Amino acid sequence: MPVFRLAKEPVFPPAELSEANGLLALGGDLSPERLVKAYGQGIFPWFGEDDPILWWSPDPRLVLFPEKVHVSRTMGQTLKQGTFRISYDSCFREVIMACRTAREEGGTWITDAMVEAYVRLHERGLAHSVEAWQQGVLAGGLYGVALGDCFFGESMFSRVSNASKAALLTLARALQERGFRLIDCQVDSPHLQSLGAELIPRKAFLDHLAAALSRDRQPGRWSAWS
Repeated sequence: MPVFRLAKEPVFPPAELSEANGLLALGGDLSPERLVKAYGQGIFPWFGEDDPILWWSPDPRLVLFPEKVHVSRTMGQTLKQGTFRISYDSCFREVIMACRTAREEGGTWITDAMVEAYVRLHERGLAHSVEAWQQGVLAGGLYGVALGDCFFGESMFSRVSNASKAALLTLARALQERGFRLIDCQVDSPHLQSLGAELIPRKAFLDHLAAALSRDRQPGRWSAWS
């Protein structure tokens, strides 16, 4: 299939028209309206500093169902002992910048434009961060976008062993308690699979996504979840 070139309007072709590698379209912008439209159709941006904006919808798709999260005995003890204090939306920009720094050596898709785009989503109550603290110092965390009953994970980082894992596992439990159906992990990752994530066909993912988006949640900060 051809790669579509996007117009000014925040409109996307169906995700099913993606190429075999998941690439669907290029161009457009990173406005909140376009990003929300993209995530709602199972599409996300991923591109390098010198690339045009590229939009993807891979097949298969890596997802984590909150109720199926796998907590090892070691991680269970870590969580029970309170090795890390977990907070939400307390320092979004710091988290996204830490994710960027963790990937700069091998090249990162978290460009300046991406940082500002997700900060704008955070200001609208649509993008969220989860922080793991140890002795008052940020030890790890993650960020992503929430729409309906779906959390779209974008990136994570650790400065201390198991910090990001503690953040993700705690988030999964919090999401399950609040009725979320799905955590989108986007592409294959053995690390996330060890925590219970699984690859499913894109069609199945889009079906799950449609069900998750049928619930209209009000945007807002998750600070009270801490």
